[in-house]
Amino acid sequence: MPVTASRGGSRRRSMNEINMVPFIDVMLVLLIIFMVTAPMMTPSSVNVPSIGKGAKVPKTFGQVIIEKDGSIQLKTDGTERTLSLQALGAAAKAWQKDQEEDTPVLITAEKSVSYESVMKAMDALQRAGVQRVGLTVRSSGN
Repeated sequence: MPVTASRGGSRRRSMNEINMVPFIDVMLVLLIIFMVTAPMMTPSSVNVPSIGKGAKVPKTFGQVIIEKDGSIQLKTDGTERTLSLQALGAAAKAWQKDQEEDTPVLITAEKSVSYESVMKAMDALQRAGVQRVGLTVRSSGN
């Protein structure tokens, strides 16, 4: 047995074991904190509109159609033309200048189209200064 000398000359044994009581106390406090805060950290959900739930479709609107392959068409006044993402904003803004002030441009895509493609089109329209941009979902049969 290892023996150490103290100031008073008395003998005492050195400690060969780690005291686990403070470690257990800290772990229990952390467990209680997590148990109290876990119910408050509920995941938030986003309510995505489903097909046919819109209030009403405007009488006049431009339509940006995004296909599965990523191609983009701008449909205005019965004409449909394929555009690049860079040309989309300028073309939609030029068309909107000839319309009433609150005429929207609707982005239409199927559910299978990637979210990134839709957001890039929306970003291009907003950068060009298109004020009203809406989203519609097209069913696979159309």
